[in-house]
Amino acid sequence: MEQANYSVGLDIGTTKIVAIIGKENEYGKIEILGIGKSKSLGVHRGVVNNITQTIKSIQQAVEEAESTSGLKISNVVVGIAGQHIRSLQHSDYITRADSEEVIGDIDLDRLVNQVHKLIMLPGEEIIHVLPQEYKVDGQAEIKQPIGMYGGRLEANFHVVVGQVTSIKNVGRCIKSAGLGLGNITLEPLASSDAVLSQEEKEAGVALIDIGGGTTDLAIFKDGIIRHTAVIPFGGGIITEDIKEGCSIIEKQAELLKMKFGSAWPGENKENEIVSIQGLRGREPKEISLKNLSKIIHARVVEIIEQVYVEIKNYGHDEQKKKLIAGIVLTGGGSQLKHLKQLVEYITGMDTRIGYPNEHLAGDSDAEIASPLYATAVGLLMNAVKNQSKMQAEVTSALESDIVTDEEERVEELHVNEERRKERKSVFDKWSEKLKEFLDNAE
Repeated sequence: MEQANYSVGLDIGTTKIVAIIGKENEYGKIEILGIGKSKSLGVHRGVVNNITQTIKSIQQAVEEAESTSGLKISNVVVGIAGQHIRSLQHSDYITRADSEEVIGDIDLDRLVNQVHKLIMLPGEEIIHVLPQEYKVDGQAEIKQPIGMYGGRLEANFHVVVGQVTSIKNVGRCIKSAGLGLGNITLEPLASSDAVLSQEEKEAGVALIDIGGGTTDLAIFKDGIIRHTAVIPFGGGIITEDIKEGCSIIEKQAELLKMKFGSAWPGENKENEIVSIQGLRGREPKEISLKNLSKIIHARVVEIIEQVYVEIKNYGHDEQKKKLIAGIVLTGGGSQLKHLKQLVEYITGMDTRIGYPNEHLAGDSDAEIASPLYATAVGLLMNAVKNQSKMQAEVTSALESDIVTDEEERVEELHVNEERRKERKSVFDKWSEKLKEFLDNAE
């Protein structure tokens, strides 16, 4: 099967790396063809800190995905997160030469290109420019201005910014693992594609993705992304606390958290004890479940309170900005017992656990529908969308290039090429620059 018929999402997380292969079926659902996962050894709090180990982990996950599917992986869409990610709001406008001509894609691209020229802090790069509302000649609250007339086109943008070195390190790992970089997507955006419904995005919702190293937040209202943030704590720091608090090794701490851990300490009785095997000839260690829950509770409260500060910074308290659909929890950390109840208690907002099963074909493996794979499924959806868009562009280009007269055909091809160059998204250009940089670095 050719790569054109399927797509690949690669989630480079702090605790695990997941490569997931899939394609869109005739019902518009994602059919999973293969999945591979490996322990992530070179990533700390969402940022690559050991290139060699990360490359090895990526190759392991990719090889497993290839063997389970019988397919060859060449290009991947990868997610980016980490504490270096920040976001800001920005307004910009362009003046159009001819207001009698309808607004088209080229005008929108020109406006986005202008935002990409913003001067960032040293060492920072714009990752995403996400339009929110447009204004045409002062007329506000326009969601889609294409096809309208007007001389002045304005827009509010949500701009996501990250460290150049962190982004290039991810690119270097992908290239060194023998893969092509299809696209880079912010992980909370990928997770939101996988677990949120359009109705929730319209009503107003906060997605909290609790990963191993970071907790990602994405806020939507009126169907538009409004705020993103990355909190540099996740499930890994809870395991670390258990390890320190109970004086046990990390492997045992992780197992304790998953099997007996609870975010709500009130439910365990004082006499509930679990025995942990001692290290090499030492006596077994007895752990109080009440004490375990207290350790987990303290750290989870800290993480949720930091996320809630971000939700309040967005302005959730204002009536106009109220998030009616409340909070959706996803990621591996969302599987912690009684977390949903604790989040509702701290924030006073309706909460549910987000599963990425809505967009998956009915015969998909139940394991993949776990919140653990929300980001990976979202990245795969992004890859499928990019694939469809490219195929549609190729088809429309081929159709428009069939002209009877040879001279007309050459002229048409030239015009189409110029248009394609103009309309090539800034991210594509940026990806090309990144690939150039990686080639020169060798």
